[in-house]
Amino acid sequence: MGIKERQVRDREAVRRAILDAARELFVAEGFQHVSIRKIAERIEYSPAAIYGYFPSKDDIFFALAEEGFRLLCDPGAAPPPDAPEIAPLDRVRAVFGRLYEFSREHPQYFALMFVDRSVPRISREYERFAFAREMKRNILQTVQSCIDTGVLPRSSDPAVAMRILTVGIVGVAVLRLSERLGPGENADQLAADVLNVTLAGLQSGIALQSTAGVECPLDEQIADAQAS
Repeated sequence: MGIKERQVRDREAVRRAILDAARELFVAEGFQHVSIRKIAERIEYSPAAIYGYFPSKDDIFFALAEEGFRLLCDPGAAPPPDAPEIAPLDRVRAVFGRLYEFSREHPQYFALMFVDRSVPRISREYERFAFAREMKRNILQTVQSCIDTGVLPRSSDPAVAMRILTVGIVGVAVLRLSERLGPGENADQLAADVLNVTLAGLQSGIALQSTAGVECPLDEQIADAQAS
């Protein structure tokens, strides 16, 4: 390995150490209570060294959020191109089942992206999160296909349906992460029930009072849902 390759490898190793330390501290203590100095102390570096990799604490969060959304969008979690066609409603169920699985597989990323209300809004990094907006558009198209095929009522608003399904799954995930489930309760079963009951309610044509949220990456980390 040449000197240049070793330098690139070493720099990436330090960057990884910064992100891992920051993620753990942000989740354990809350984003607003963690300083660059505290992150530096965790990896035994100087604060000035951290700034050589990230201009600010916000930039560290944005890097972590980007990683988290890419894990959530993991192509490996999707069926292969030659897989049999999946019915629209089953695709919707798979999409939101994936969100719950993400909360189990990557609880720290989930907590940072969907629970901590003190983190910066990712809309500040509009171009960086273009892929997350594309993910949201794909989800909306999947819900719309249910409406187009008559699986959901024609009066359904796909954005409202997406919001309701997301809030239900995020709610179960937060209960599990915060250890608020009762003795004997199974979070996986609860998530499946919430998803099935919500879909059944949407199929029934029940009148909905809520309206669509703002247009931003996955509804701005569901921050509005957490605040309401």
